[in-house]
Amino acid sequence: MGMQLRACSSPIHQNISFSPANPLLIHSHFVQNKGIVLERHFGVNPTSSRSISGIGGRRTRRRVNGIVASTNVAAPFWDDWKPQKRPAAPSLSDILWPSAGAFAAMAILGKMDQFLAPRGISMTIAPLGAVSAVLFAAPSSPAARKYNMFIAQIGCAAIGVLAFSIFGPGWFARSIALATSIAFMIYTGASHPPAASLPILFIDGAKLHHLNFWYALFPGAAGCILLCLIQEMVFYLKDNFKF
Repeated sequence: MGMQLRACSSPIHQNISFSPANPLLIHSHFVQNKGIVLERHFGVNPTSSRSISGIGGRRTRRRVNGIVASTNVAAPFWDDWKPQKRPAAPSLSDILWPSAGAFAAMAILGKMDQFLAPRGISMTIAPLGAVSAVLFAAPSSPAARKYNMFIAQIGCAAIGVLAFSIFGPGWFARSIALATSIAFMIYTGASHPPAASLPILFIDGAKLHHLNFWYALFPGAAGCILLCLIQEMVFYLKDNFKF
């Protein structure tokens, strides 16, 4: 002689057959389903050793270990001011070779300046120092991607020339050029922060005005070609000469 009981504690109704001689199975089923419902609907497990009413007025205690942590909780704002955690400290070779690459890049650019000086052209511009930091210190960052670098360098430099041609020198031209450069990088998906300084450099640099739209290719984009070649040498040295 059996009887039917519909368990409604879980989201899915289940028909359970039991015998009056074995009520412990039904009680265990209720306890399990209640724990599942609490965890699904409230995001946390029941507290350890909470009292749960059973059939027949008896109270049992079910021990539950652990608390479910939510991943939607925002990190404290001061986390951005802390150094990023790394699995291990960088080796001496990981520090030396990128630094040597940056030294070689600026040395070569400076030597090229000596040959280009009679024409009033300089390869050693501040944005290339920022590009060196990106390529040698953070080669896996989005800004170090070749597409991002060259599209942003050429586009932002051309925007600087265009802003100067329309608005002339001054704060308004600088503001328009910078805002347009950021919009250009967002639209093309070519995020490369060092390129944002190229328009301002052209507008304020009288010695660059004679380049006109050639400034889109030189010295920014042309200098990046040299830096990319040196970066490949740095990668080779880091992979094959570790210490």
